[in-house]
Amino acid sequence: MPKSIDEPLNARSRRTNEALLSAARSLIEDGGFQTLTMAAVAERAGVSRRAIYLHYSSRADLLAALLRHLGEAEELGVSLERVWASPDSVAALQEWAHHLGRAHPRIMPIALAVEQERRVDSDAAALRDAIMQRWRLGCRRLATWLNDEGKLADPWTVDSAADMLWALMSWDVLEGLTVERGWSTERYAEHMATLLRSTFVKG
Repeated sequence: MPKSIDEPLNARSRRTNEALLSAARSLIEDGGFQTLTMAAVAERAGVSRRAIYLHYSSRADLLAALLRHLGEAEELGVSLERVWASPDSVAALQEWAHHLGRAHPRIMPIALAVEQERRVDSDAAALRDAIMQRWRLGCRRLATWLNDEGKLADPWTVDSAADMLWALMSWDVLEGLTVERGWSTERYAEHMATLLRSTFVKG
C-alpha cells in the first residue's frame, strides 16, 4: 500500500487524524465498505475535504493507516505478544487460539465488510491482502517453532501446518461459531486451543 503523507505534529492535526480514522472505521461498520469515500469520511469527521487530503493522499492511503490504527486501538499487538512470549511452542499454539478469541471479534465487522467487497474493490482487496500476509507470517512462525522443537505431529510439514493454521483463522469460522451458533469468545478460544493442540502437536 502507498505510504501516507507525513502527519503534522501539532495537537490539532493529531486530533483531526484521530477523527478521520474513527470516522472511517464507523462508516465501514455502519454501512459497509462501499460507503467509504474520502468525502464521506471528511463529513463524518467534521472536517473539510481539503483537511483529509492533507493527511492522506488517497483512500488506499487512509486504509493503510486504518489498519495500523485498529491494531493500536484494540491492542492487537499486545495480545499477540503474549503468544511469542510463551515458554515453548505448544504453549504458544494454545495462546494463539486465545489471541484469536480475544482479538479477532473486536475487528470482525471491519474484516467482514472488507471480505464482502474485496473482489470488486481494489482498495478492499489490498487491505485484505495486507491482513492475510500478517496472518501467514504468524502461522509460519508457529509451525516453524513447533517443528524446531520436534513437536510438530505427522504428517504435517512447516508449509502444510502453516497453511492449515491460516485456514482455521477464517472469519467464516469465527462468525459461524460466535454469531450463528452463539458461542462465547471464551468457548471459541478454548475449543480452538483443543483443536490446534490435538491436530498439530506430536503425542
